[in-house]
Parts: sequence; C-alpha cells; structure tokens
Amino acid sequence: MLGKTVFPGKSTQMSTSPIKQIAPLGFPWETSDPFLFCVHHEDFYPAGNEQMGPTVSLAGRQLGNDFQGKDGFRMYHGRTVPGFPAHPHRGFETVTIARKGLVDHSDSLGAAGRFGDGDVQWMTAGKGVQHCEMFPLLNQDSDNPFELFQIWLNLPRAKKLAEPHFAMLWHESIPVFSHTDEQNRQTEVNVIAGQIGTLTAPAPAPNSWAANTDNEVAIWTIKMAPGAVWSLPAASALANRTLYFYKGSSISVAGEAISPYHSVKLHADRETVLENGPEEAHLLLLQGKPQHEPVVQYGPFVMNTQEEIRSALQEFQETQFGGWPWPTHAHVHPRERGRFALFADGTEVVMDRS
Repeated sequence: MLGKTVFPGKSTQMSTSPIKQIAPLGFPWETSDPFLFCVHHEDFYPAGNEQMGPTVSLAGRQLGNDFQGKDGFRMYHGRTVPGFPAHPHRGFETVTIARKGLVDHSDSLGAAGRFGDGDVQWMTAGKGVQHCEMFPLLNQDSDNPFELFQIWLNLPRAKKLAEPHFAMLWHESIPVFSHTDEQNRQTEVNVIAGQIGTLTAPAPAPNSWAANTDNEVAIWTIKMAPGAVWSLPAASALANRTLYFYKGSSISVAGEAISPYHSVKLHADRETVLENGPEEAHLLLLQGKPQHEPVVQYGPFVMNTQEEIRSALQEFQETQFGGWPWPTHAHVHPRERGRFALFADGTEVVMDRS
C-alpha cells in the first residue's frame, strides 16, 4: 500500500482553541511526523468462490491495479483474490487494523498469518522485507464485508535497519475504554497504541518508535453513540495529534462543527470536547512526538538520504530481501484455517482451531 498526498486545509484563527487545522480527507489521508501514511479501505465483497475471490464477474476492471470501487469493492493489485501481492518495504513500520474481514499475510522471512475482525498486525520492515497482504473471501453463502486501516509509522535513523519483525495484537488483547456521559450515551475507544487512564495497549513491535512510552504514540479507534459527549484527555505539547472523522453525520470538536470525512489537527496538550451528532460516529486518532529527521521516500522505501534510497534499491535488486518462499506472490492460506500467526523463528500461535 503505497504513496502519500498532502491536502490543503483551513487553520483556525482562535488562539485559545485546541484546533490547529481542519482539512478534507483525500486518498490517502494526510499524516504528521512520526506517521508517514494512513489509508482506510472499506469494501463490500460478495460471496467468495472456490479460489476465495469474488463470485461475480470481474469484467470491466483494470485487474492488477483496480481501485475504482466498481460494484462497491476493489481488487486492488490482486487478480483472483483481492489484496496486495508481494511487495518490499524498508525503513518504517506498518500497522494494519483489520476491522472487518480477514487478511492473509506471508513474507520473505517465511512468516505468515491470518488475522481479522478487530485484530492488528504491527510489522517492522526495518532493513527490508517482502510481504503480501491478501483478503480471502471465505464466506461462500453470504457477503464478505471488509474494512481495514493501514498506517505507516516511521522508524528513526537509529532503527532504520533493525531486524524485520511482526507482532500480533489479537482483538481479544486490545483494551476497550468505555465512557458513559450524563445522558447515558456511550463512547468506546480501542486502545491499539498508547494508554487512556489505567488502560494500556499491548506492546508494539520491539524496535518501534511506540515502544518508548516517552514518545507518546497513540493509535485509537473511536466509536461514539448518537449524541454522545466525551473529552479527549490531554497529552504533552510536544506531541502531534490528528483526529480523523471518517463515518457519521456530524460532530462538534471544541464547539466547532466538523463535516464527515475531515481531519482535525489538535494541540495535544489541551483537553478537547467531542460531541457527536444524530448518527453513530467513527473516528481514528493518531498521535506521537515527532522524530524531526529528514524523510526521503521512494515508493515502499523510507530513509533519511537519497544515497540510502539508492542503496535500498540496489540491495533489493540483488537479494529480494530474502527471496520469496511461497508458491505465488499472491499467496493465500487454506480456506479451513482460522486466525493464526507463524513467526520467522518457527513459533506458531493458533487463535481459531480449524
């Protein structure tokens, strides 16, 4: 999942407001240091066929690069099964939040997994890894709804060439903060990174910028009932904080009306009151202290200098970051497999038995 685009926004003129800027969401979403990229995919896949692809005709699609959303879904770079066949990364981390549906992971280190329905994969690309992310449609008698966030978190210079690694944050282990306001309306927050009150997220990958709590990295998905009111707790003034309102009818942030599909950059050190409108609202919060290092990006490689980018390209051409040990570049696991993670050291965790 590649690329980054910056969109113009409007800056608030109220010096006392916690709001720095409001901007429409494009594709992908604009992020701030230490984040590089954020994309939200939602697809309404039909029933799956024997190959775990869509049962409907794929005629009229630009297979291999299908992002148009025809009939409510995309094949992305997949040709039979939707998803992203093998591609390389270096110098950053991917945080993949599979809210609905399943993701099949396979990589050049021989690691693999199937996760979804609220699970999160936190992968450190570090010095270089290839992986594929395919979206198998297991339900043959019903639709296969799918929703996913992928977030790129930068690695600082000292960790750019860390050993590749992935951690699984199974949804059973992700804490959910719940707040009930004076009108008995609820707000729920899935704490994927960071903490709220006494609730702390599972440990991220060990070389992550988020592994040091002093960096104040927070990744939260927020669901607000109609009319719910909740205050975002304050962090430090050094942290960058952005709130993404991606589903709902309307919300108010610090008294300012925000339309759907807009981002709000905030002063992190100011408690900020959120008040939802008449429909259930869904938001994403990204927060962290910046790294203040140069960023040079060439597609899936993110380094600090152009020379490092040239070195990454040359090394990938020579080594393929370990090659590809799977039968196809769009590898999917057997239909009957449940959620699992097979790590590069041979350790396997099985969450759902076949």
